[in-house]
Amino acid sequence: MTPPDDTGAAGRPTLAPGTRRLTGHPLFWPAAVLAALLLGNVALTHDFLAVRVQNGHLYGSLIDILQFGAPLILVSLGMTLVIATRGIDLSVGSTVAIAGALACEHIATAQDPGSLSTVVTAIAAALGVAVAIGLLNGFLVARLGVQPIVATLVLMVAGRGVAQLITDGQIISVSSGAYKMIGGGYWLTLPFAVLLAAALVAVTSLVTRRTALGMLIESVGGNPVASRLVGIRAAGLLITVYVVSAVCAAVAGLMISSNVSSADGNNAGLWIELDAILAVVIGGTALTGGRFSLGGTVLGALIIQTLSTTIYTLGVPPETTLVFKALVVIVVCLVQSPAFRARLSRSRRPSGPDPAPAPGDVAARRQEVHP
Repeated sequence: MTPPDDTGAAGRPTLAPGTRRLTGHPLFWPAAVLAALLLGNVALTHDFLAVRVQNGHLYGSLIDILQFGAPLILVSLGMTLVIATRGIDLSVGSTVAIAGALACEHIATAQDPGSLSTVVTAIAAALGVAVAIGLLNGFLVARLGVQPIVATLVLMVAGRGVAQLITDGQIISVSSGAYKMIGGGYWLTLPFAVLLAAALVAVTSLVTRRTALGMLIESVGGNPVASRLVGIRAAGLLITVYVVSAVCAAVAGLMISSNVSSADGNNAGLWIELDAILAVVIGGTALTGGRFSLGGTVLGALIIQTLSTTIYTLGVPPETTLVFKALVVIVVCLVQSPAFRARLSRSRRPSGPDPAPAPGDVAARRQEVHP
């Protein structure tokens, strides 16, 4: 008995079942793109993957990618849940700016800017305002029926103005070791921002995958009519995801302002909402709602941050940076698109008809059917 070969009916090789399962995994293509970007940077800078210990802290390009990518990971985390409900949150960039501006303004005007109580109060104020922003977005979408892109576009524009009003159009600088810890400090040899982002991702994953919350979010986004008929209260879920998105954006704003010890209401978090949407899409979550992938979102955010690092390494002129980034993102989306890969594989097939099977093959098949 001859072993079966790995060719199709027309003599074309087919993938083994294990390979098909691997390439069909939702995280395969984002992970492959990230690995390709890292290897490309290694070709440009041979010690790109090197990690060294200095003064008890880990340093290196990989650590920088994780640290500077932590705010984007958090914003993308909340955006994933919103998109899973067929929504969108364009106000996260303004929320980043408002949170950083509030915290820095409070610390700068406090009698003891370096005290822990002052920093805790500043963080609480920033998170409280973020909850209010999320409640407003959720109320507009869930209760008043406003389209998510319109409801959050209002705060995207107005929120940036509010941040500039808080800072009076100036850059507020602060000097606080406790506040610096959030975005620029180290703990257990790693940047604290990385540990904080990892903790929030782990908690979100645990809550959405170990409880019914994730399934309810997917059902509301996948089929709103069916979810309503089975008694799911979609309004409460929608408000919840918008609050989570705003809180994640606020924590990211605290990280960004803490890392540079200042708040810039005009530029802080500028266009981060677009990077977050790209990270979610690259990670495999569809904009039409339904099933979502938190792991894919994290990989998507790391891809965008690695791409930014690659652009700086290549020395791409600043005026063409966004164009270069857009082209690479388009390629990434096409590579992981099943429809595009299927069309590409069909275009590589021979245009002529499939060759006729040999008489021996026909006889063997008849014997298998009629033993």
